[in-house]
Amino acid sequence: MIEFKNVSKKYGDNLAVEDVNFKVEEGEFFVIIGPSGCGKTTTLKMINRLIPLTTGYIYFKEKPVSDFPLYEMRWDIGYVLQQIALFPHMTIKENIAQVPEMKKWANKDINARVDELLEMVGLKPETYRNRIPSELSGGEKQRIGVIRALAADPPVILMDEPFSALDPISREKLQDDLLELQKKIKKTIVFVTHDIQEALKMGDRICMLNAGSVEQIGTPEEFLSEPENDFVKDFIGDIDGHLLKQSTAGDIVRDAPEIGVDTDVHLPEVCHDVDMHKLFKYFSEHDTLIIVDENKRKYLNRQDLFKYLSKDEGGGRQ
Repeated sequence: MIEFKNVSKKYGDNLAVEDVNFKVEEGEFFVIIGPSGCGKTTTLKMINRLIPLTTGYIYFKEKPVSDFPLYEMRWDIGYVLQQIALFPHMTIKENIAQVPEMKKWANKDINARVDELLEMVGLKPETYRNRIPSELSGGEKQRIGVIRALAADPPVILMDEPFSALDPISREKLQDDLLELQKKIKKTIVFVTHDIQEALKMGDRICMLNAGSVEQIGTPEEFLSEPENDFVKDFIGDIDGHLLKQSTAGDIVRDAPEIGVDTDVHLPEVCHDVDMHKLFKYFSEHDTLIIVDENKRKYLNRQDLFKYLSKDEGGGRQ
């Protein structure tokens, strides 16, 4: 879907991006991460030609981006900014409808699309479509920023640190919401962040940059199990802690025996992919849960959880 071949960007004598090569597959959630000034936002903006490259080639749909009429290409690439940048005097409906209107969609199709997108992110159309941005919370504004990028149904979405300005609770909720949304829409997403935990949680693959160059590209599992050099190790930090945060309820009960369908049906049932953070919340109210994975049901109690954590501290968890 998107490919960088020997791409560099130079500002005078300063090389901001140096000989970058990667390919983003269709439907992939691809995260670009690195410290401030490493070239990650520059790399993102070169995809939709907000910043011109100096040398090399960027391909979109197997054609150089320079072959596309500029505005038509940008209509096919949604863009979500950190600052959100909603038009303050326009209604939410008018903000979302910008690109469909430019593409000459019929009014009835625009109205239907706005309502569909608001429903998709849990905002009631009748409540939100005629509000203005100042009447929304930070998290609600960010949701509008995301669906505005989706309005004309582009195949690619670029996201430049979209949640970094939010408080931790809102940020975690929007991360979860975006992952759930991606399961439905299956867009190609290129996502920039400086937060390694966010990268590990969100990305199908991660590209780590340092001083404009690629240090490592791989899955979250590959970054945690096989960091390629000291820079990557130092940036990740507490690898054991990240591994634990990546664990799910299904990891803990993987080898536990299945239980009958009608056994203890009064116990709360939890999906196998619930993460450790949410699992602790469940156990603050219940001593035992049933973990469900494709109709397989297994017990998990507090003692099992603590055994798993103790095993991890002793270096025994694989």
